[in-house]
Amino acid sequence: MTENESFLQEIQEGLSEILKPFQKQLDQQQKMAEFVNLCIRHASQDNFIELDELLDSSRAGVVENNGSLDGCKEIFDRLRAYADEKVERYRIRFIEDLSARAEQVGLPLQIDFPRLSSLRGIEGEVDFGKRVTTIDRKTLKSIDPKRIVSALLREKRELYDRPFDAQAFVDSLQQTWSAILDKENSPPGTPVPIQRFYFEYVMSLQSKAFFQDMAKGKFRGYSVEQFAVDIWRYFESGTGGTSDGYLMQLRPGRNNSLWLIDSEGEKRQITGISFQKVAP
Repeated sequence: MTENESFLQEIQEGLSEILKPFQKQLDQQQKMAEFVNLCIRHASQDNFIELDELLDSSRAGVVENNGSLDGCKEIFDRLRAYADEKVERYRIRFIEDLSARAEQVGLPLQIDFPRLSSLRGIEGEVDFGKRVTTIDRKTLKSIDPKRIVSALLREKRELYDRPFDAQAFVDSLQQTWSAILDKENSPPGTPVPIQRFYFEYVMSLQSKAFFQDMAKGKFRGYSVEQFAVDIWRYFESGTGGTSDGYLMQLRPGRNNSLWLIDSEGEKRQITGISFQKVAP
C-alpha cells in the first residue's frame, strides 16, 4: 500500500467513526417518521385494527417519549381510545369477516368463538381483550382476520403441504421402534415411551452431513405438530400395517406424554408406542 493510499484509508476510517452516531440518530428519526406516517395512513383508511395494534407496540412508546415529536402522545392517546372502542364493537362482525377471508383462499375453518379449528391438528384461540391469537402454540399479536388466515395458511403449508408416503412413514416408525428395542434387549412388542421414541425418530431423519459436524443449518426440523399430523395422515390413508405385517399401537396416558392424533382424528395424550405382529 502506498503512502497516499494509507493516508486516504486512515481518513475514510476516521470520518466513518465520526459519522456513526449521526447515522444512528438519523436512522432512528427515519424509523419514527415511518411509524407516524403509517399511523396517518391507517387513520385515513379507518383501519382501526391496525391502529390498535400499532399504538399498543413498543414503537409507539419510542415516538411518544421523543422530545422532538412533542404532541404525539396526546394525539396517540385519543387515537387509542377511538381504535379500542371500534375494535370492541367489531366483535360482532369478526366471525363473519374471518369466515369470508378463509373461504376466499379455500381454507376450511370452523369457528366456535373464541376457538378456531381447520384441518386436523390446526387449532387456535382468539383473545380479543389481549388482541392476541394463538395457533398451535404460536402467538400472533393480532386479531386481524387477514393476518389470522395468513397464519393458518402458513400452518397448513408446514403441516400438510409436504410430500407424504403413508407406507414409507409407518415402516420408518417401526424401524425406529425396533432399533430402540434392540439397543435395550427388550422383548418383541414392548412399548417405547413416546418422548424417547420421538427423539430417536427425529434423529433418524438427519443426514450423514449433520452427524459429521452437528451444524445447526444442517439439522432437519420435525415438530411434534408435524409428527401428530403425519400419524393422522397415515391413519386416514387406510394403508394398514407395515410392509412386513405389523400394526402400530398408541398407548394413551398423562405422564411424559405427547399430544398426538389418534385413528379417530381426536387429539389425545399418548405415552407409548409399539408394534404388534398381525396373525396370518
